[in-house]
Amino acid sequence: MLVTGFPAQAFGTNCYVVAAGPGEQCLIIDPGIGVLDQLEEILAEHRLSPAAVLLTHGHLDHTFSVAPVCGARGITAYVHPGDREMLADPAKGLSADLTAMFGGRLPYSEPDDVAELTDGATLTLAGVEVTVDHAPGHTGGSVLFRLPGESSEEICFSGDVLFAGSIGRTDLPGGSTPTMMASLRDKILPLADETVVLPGHGPATTIGRERASNPYLRDLIAAPGRFL
Repeated sequence: MLVTGFPAQAFGTNCYVVAAGPGEQCLIIDPGIGVLDQLEEILAEHRLSPAAVLLTHGHLDHTFSVAPVCGARGITAYVHPGDREMLADPAKGLSADLTAMFGGRLPYSEPDDVAELTDGATLTLAGVEVTVDHAPGHTGGSVLFRLPGESSEEICFSGDVLFAGSIGRTDLPGGSTPTMMASLRDKILPLADETVVLPGHGPATTIGRERASNPYLRDLIAAPGRFL
């Protein structure tokens, strides 16, 4: 399996490209702000043809380029229905400060073809099997995408649910700390220690590393009912 990625120009949002191998169809995860040129370079380098876009959630820094990426190739964007409205109106997921920063200044449109994700679904796209876990808390429609790895190591694209050493913020519209803690308890902690985590921002990590050192997971393990 080919998995690569790079940080977007704005907010350091990680955009990922996944394929069964070079010269195949591929999936694009979270195409954010200013990613088009670098994305095209990766597609050309590995001779990849995009088949779909997967969105871990609806925030603008993860979805800004979804319409041009999908529109240029006539492909589908996949998002959880809890965040679907943000594709048409990104301000619904922004704080007042961020709305003032972005409002009216960035061209934005919803892709022509949008499909909704459901919890527990297994999708086979571009020859890649993707399991969807609804993990709200950062937003109401946040999801994890899990893929089988090269050996027994699963890959988890965690969006803004889990980072190396931290978790996603819960103070934006649709966010909830108790809901986030329930998602961490029910969707993150059961994953195997060897699972490779590719987050929405920052470096890769593993579930085992986060279980041992992430203060939010450590607190949750020590007192599972404290935040719920």
